[in-house]
Amino acid sequence: QVQLVESGGGSVQAGGSLTLACSVSRYTYSSIYMGWFRQAPGKEREGVAAIDSDSVTSYADSVKGRFTISKDGARNTLFLVMNSLKPEDTAMYYCAADPSFAPYCSGGYCYSTYWGQGTQVTVSS
Repeated sequence: QVQLVESGGGSVQAGGSLTLACSVSRYTYSSIYMGWFRQAPGKEREGVAAIDSDSVTSYADSVKGRFTISKDGARNTLFLVMNSLKPEDTAMYYCAADPSFAPYCSGGYCYSTYWGQGTQVTVSS
């Protein structure tokens, strides 16, 4: 069974930085589409950043210029470097992976075959 394990969450003051990592294990598919999502209390889960098998990236408007998604293909690890953090970035952050399509959200639901358990990011003002 494919496993995704996030790490790197924590508490930071506004303006600070954090780097999240997602380690993927037991993944045997030839292609992988990955993404970071987040869910704040009382809010729907939303996409933050995505990266495809060709390392083409995309970002939510709210994080463009502040967050960077990347992956280490050799170690099957996904990263999210978060700079200039704001209190509104506070949420549980999840990584997602799928062999067929880029994980996405629509109509209040997010779609991916595999999900991690999440890591909490708290930004104080």
